[in-house]
Amino acid sequence: LACNGCNKAKDILPVKVFLARDPKRLERILAQAKAPLKDVAAVNATHWSLRALRALRQELAATELSVFTGSGGRTRWNRSRFAVSKSHTLGRFCVRQVADIASCRGVAVAAKATRRRSYARTRPDAKGLSRLRLARTKPHHGFATRDRVQALVKSGNLAETYVGRVAVCSSGSFNIKTKGETVQGISYRYYTLFQRGYGSEHGRDKEIGSAARVGLSLSTAIAGGFSSRTQSL
Repeated sequence: LACNGCNKAKDILPVKVFLARDPKRLERILAQAKAPLKDVAAVNATHWSLRALRALRQELAATELSVFTGSGGRTRWNRSRFAVSKSHTLGRFCVRQVADIASCRGVAVAAKATRRRSYARTRPDAKGLSRLRLARTKPHHGFATRDRVQALVKSGNLAETYVGRVAVCSSGSFNIKTKGETVQGISYRYYTLFQRGYGSEHGRDKEIGSAARVGLSLSTAIAGGFSSRTQSL
């Protein structure tokens, strides 16, 4: 119901004054404004002070694991006073009452979700038109694209052991994507299946804001190998 031109024309005028000559549009806007906000209600329903979330916290505490709760305001305040970059790995240490955080590793273990397979049986060109036709069947020689495999090549220029995700071809000459490279043209006879439909990639990334005083890794966080002093809740 709004556009840049309307916003400039309305400026700070009340909507009833701005649309005094258009009562139908005014009625429609006022009805929309009075409608309940379903998304806001859903967020408020999960607030920590509500009974349902309190029960969830009690269930988690019963596992004898360390459970901490906090507000977004506390997290932002801790980030500001400790000069911590805004990331998921660093945010784990700012959601509670923290007295101090010392420097730690600046590398985070990253896990990226990827597609397991593609339903499309064609590939488009720059204009969106089909430029080739893929095989009607996805598995070839017992393997499918994105399976996690090991390729043991004992001879030739590619003699080595490779572990990664495979991209299959009906000819039987597959490509394997490892952590550092993509190796092409390895016969299916050299492959051993580890996991079908492997849908994630793992690696190590530098923590954002590496110039900041704090850098924590996900592996360090899980292991508890960080240097900080916390206050009891």
